[in-house]
Amino acid sequence: MPRPIELWYWPTPNGWKVSIALEEMGLAYELKPVNIGKGEQFEPAFQKISPNGRMPAIIDPDGPDGLPLSIFESGAILQYLAAKSGKFYATDLRRKAEIDQWLFWQVGGLGPMAGQTHHFRQYARAITPDQRHIAYGVARYTNETHRLYGVMDRRLADRDYLAGDYSIADMAAWPWVLPELQGQNIDEFPNLKAWLDRVGSRPAVIAGRALGEALRGNLAASGKAAEDARKLLFGQRAR
Repeated sequence: MPRPIELWYWPTPNGWKVSIALEEMGLAYELKPVNIGKGEQFEPAFQKISPNGRMPAIIDPDGPDGLPLSIFESGAILQYLAAKSGKFYATDLRRKAEIDQWLFWQVGGLGPMAGQTHHFRQYARAITPDQRHIAYGVARYTNETHRLYGVMDRRLADRDYLAGDYSIADMAAWPWVLPELQGQNIDEFPNLKAWLDRVGSRPAVIAGRALGEALRGNLAASGKAAEDARKLLFGQRAR
């Protein structure tokens, strides 16, 4: 019997990508929480798995050659899991390229830009007393997220999913579309709104999104615990 994949995880959009994929693909996994608010991502044991000190990461004890394989970076993890399971990806080069371009669009565009939107809209005011540059950051990244929503909305005008059939590209993008947190009116994007509901109603997506939700704290809150967590996450303080 295959041994469970170790999922080194915290309930964030990047973590949800992989928890959703594992649920969708029916792969057995074991949760290994990495509390990013306590700096556990900087621990040497975790950085052996994820040299960049970011979660998620996985260890597959039954790698392709029968030996353990560790992988960091959510896009690479999704490609590996899809190839391992034979689900939600492709072997045909044309279809594979279609999926890959939208997967990389999320990894290189939607995720980083929406992440900066979260930072400036929710956390920056609690981090620095100098408010002069925060308004620019809020406008810059909120506007860019709005543009990216438009890209998705146009793409979804004549199809149900980003790359035709439901795929790892949708699993990657869906957790990052958070209109209320990102200052967006989803009604401006009817195709995106329908896709958001369509993907979000899948049982595996519901289960993957809920994984470890009780572990998550409020980084925008006041108090010493939240302040210390923000210093670790955003100050990049060496340990």
